[in-house]
Amino acid sequence: MTNAEPPTPRTVVPIEHALLIADAFDQAQVTELRHSVASCAHAAGLRDERLDDFVLAVNELITNAVRHGGGQGWLRLWAEPGQLLCEVSDHGQGISAQRLDNRNRPAPDTAGGWGLWLARELTDAMDVATGPAGTTVRILAATVVTEQHTGRHRLD
Repeated sequence: MTNAEPPTPRTVVPIEHALLIADAFDQAQVTELRHSVASCAHAAGLRDERLDDFVLAVNELITNAVRHGGGQGWLRLWAEPGQLLCEVSDHGQGISAQRLDNRNRPAPDTAGGWGLWLARELTDAMDVATGPAGTTVRILAATVVTEQHTGRHRLD
């Protein structure tokens, strides 16, 4: 290259957010994965009840993936400024629109049906993409809570 040649354009690569966990799992890994999520969530800034709530929400999602999503799933956990996100995916048959739209608390004597409801209630935001090829659920917890924190919002 000489000084007369134009410089080669540089490719701008976006900075990746801090990926903390990216793992496939099945029933045998559920407990270990829950402990890893708890450790990473604590390191990312969640504390006390918010930490417990987030870990319980993730546990419900990974348990649902095993029970209803073909026996296995994939989990990604990452941190962005001021928030922690977790995405759980499976290759099940999807969730019916009726079940997905039902935001009522399950009856106290109901043995099942608590997973999505709990995940929605225990986190600051939850989105679900579902269809015949599987389901992906993403939850978010703010790691910095201020008086202006108003709770739920939609993930885009």
